[in-house]
Amino acid sequence: MTTVTKVKSARDGKMTLGGHLIELRKRITRAAIGILLGAIVGWMLSEPVLDALRVPIGNIAQAQGRASELNFTTISEAFDLRMQIAVTVGVVISSPIWLYQIWAFFMPGLARREKQFAIAFVASAVPLFLAGCSAGWFVLPNMVALLTSFAPEDSAAIISAKGYYDFVLKLVVAIGIAFVLPVFLVLLNFASVLSAKSILGSWRIAIVVVIIFTAVATPAADVMSMFMLAVPMILLYFVAGFIAWIHDRQARKTADRIDQELAGLR
Repeated sequence: MTTVTKVKSARDGKMTLGGHLIELRKRITRAAIGILLGAIVGWMLSEPVLDALRVPIGNIAQAQGRASELNFTTISEAFDLRMQIAVTVGVVISSPIWLYQIWAFFMPGLARREKQFAIAFVASAVPLFLAGCSAGWFVLPNMVALLTSFAPEDSAAIISAKGYYDFVLKLVVAIGIAFVLPVFLVLLNFASVLSAKSILGSWRIAIVVVIIFTAVATPAADVMSMFMLAVPMILLYFVAGFIAWIHDRQARKTADRIDQELAGLR
């Protein structure tokens, strides 16, 4: 069977392993190109982003009365930091591209009508991802102020640039991805992988996972930031379960109607 035949077989809802691998490679390549183009823009924006990252550090001196600065400990650390910023910004601004590629990878397994939800998927996933990143950025100054406040009063806050950015990256991007996970639950429901019953029936486990995730992403002493992140994530989980419930209900009605029509023909 030729490569073209393998890929085209997806239209019938049947794709071979080779076809899946080809489709996966194509989607990863397109997503990588999108991130690369976004990283080029991110490099041009790296200086203002770095200035914004310095703001919470500068606030330490005003709030705690101690010297504070971002420290570059190696010759290449400043360049490495700008590269990290460029890639991170590239991931954020190219999110419509790679989120669509994720959806498109599942499209061969979906019915024709369900493929029409691609625009709705991207239209919901992108704002949620950006909202999650914004939420992480919003609580960042509070976390920096809280964590540095445990240092002795007569000490200075000389913070490693790499360690600081790794902390920001984990917080901002990880929370952005976490906000998108409910959309993937809906995607798996539309692909008949997860039912609404299994999604809603696991709500206790989901809440525990969300609490653990927010506890890891935020300092243990910053309970308010943990609460501010956990509540919207839990709400998004139940919204995803409700959408899946509506979809399953419509699917059952369609199946029952088809069964009745077939019974009438007999």
